Formats: sequence, C-alpha cells, structure tokens
Amino acid sequence: MGLLNRMSTVVKAKMNTVMDRVEDPNETLDYSYQKQLELLQNVKRGVAEVTTSKKRLELQKVKLMQKMDLLDSQAREAIKSDREDLARQALERKSALTVQAQSLDQQIADLEQEQAKLEATERRLSTKVESFRVKKETIKAQYSAAEAQVKVTESLTGISEEMADVGFAVQRSEDKIETMKARSAALDELVEKGTLEDFTGNDDIERELAKIQAKSSVESDLAKLKAEEGK
Repeated sequence: MGLLNRMSTVVKAKMNTVMDRVEDPNETLDYSYQKQLELLQNVKRGVAEVTTSKKRLELQKVKLMQKMDLLDSQAREAIKSDREDLARQALERKSALTVQAQSLDQQIADLEQEQAKLEATERRLSTKVESFRVKKETIKAQYSAAEAQVKVTESLTGISEEMADVGFAVQRSEDKIETMKARSAALDELVEKGTLEDFTGNDDIERELAKIQAKSSVESDLAKLKAEEGK
C-alpha cells in the first residue's frame, strides 16, 4: 500500500506539472479581459442606437409642430375668407397631428428612460473592466516574477521534475536512520545490562372615444376662431 500511495502521489505531481504547462494564466486573463471589452462595446453600441432613435423621433416631433402651426394659420385664413369648410379641414388635420405628437412624446420619454439605464450600465461596466485590467496586469506581473524565481531556484538547487521522488527517498532515508539509531540505542542498553554481547396597446372603445374627443376639439377650435374673427 505504501508503494502504491507513493506512485499515486508521483503521478499526480507529474499531471499537475503537465497541466501547468498547458494552461497559461496570462492567456486566460487576457482572454477574459477581451470578452469583457466586447461586452462593454455592445453596451456602448446600444446606447448609441437608442440615442439615435430618440433624436430621430425628436426631429419628427419638430416637423409635426411646424405642420400644426401651418394648419392653424390656414384655418385662420379660411375663416377670414368665409371658408368655414376649409377651416374645418385644416383643424381636423391639426387634431390628427396632435394625436401623433402625443404618441411621439411617449415614445421619446420611453427611449430617454432606456438611454439612462444603458448609460448607467455602461458606467458600472467600465469601472469593473478597468478594475479587472489593473488586477490582471498585477497578477501577470506576480506570476512572471514567481515563474522567474522558480527557474532561478531550480537552477541553483538542482530541483527538477523528479523532486517528488527525491522527497520520498529523503524521507525514507531519514526514517531508516531514525530506526537504526533506535535499534542501536536499544542494543547498547542491552549490552550494558549484560543481556547481549556487544554486536544497529389600445382597443376599439378607446379609438371611438378619441374620435369623439377630436371632433369636439375641432368644433371648439372652429367656434373659437369664428369668435376671434367676428364671424
């Protein structure tokens, strides 16, 4: 059993040596850092895409507001020209654009929230990636120093891959020496005593209500314009 245990230990020691040679800690750390950088780039790309989408919607909102102002002016001109039918059409179109503008406002608000969350994630991830980079370089430096020290020590002391066998041999020798010393002492004691001689979504109802509200809004705006123009 003692021999089998010793051989098992030697095999394990040699396997660890092989694995150490195959797995380079520097490569593992660099690979992990590269994957983290890729993740950070993906988050930054997401922030840029959300920001671009928000800007696009904001430009659409500006155009809608300009169109609404134009329709309002056209409605006023139509009232001045006693063209209530044209004024009504202009105000109906303005009402429809108002609904679109409200929808854009909601979409822009949603994108702003998403942008804020992505930017917060980017800041946290950037901090972690930088922290890992510093730690990575520190570990690589420590590993290189330890590796160099091992090589120097092996060169100076003659330690090699057979170190495990040497250790077992030294231990056996020391055990044997101690046993022999004990036997020698016991024999000396027996000799002295004379005993021995000196020999170790949305549903339909909501859409209908929206139409009613839009129509009411148009009638109200039309009445207001007529009142302002004295019609």
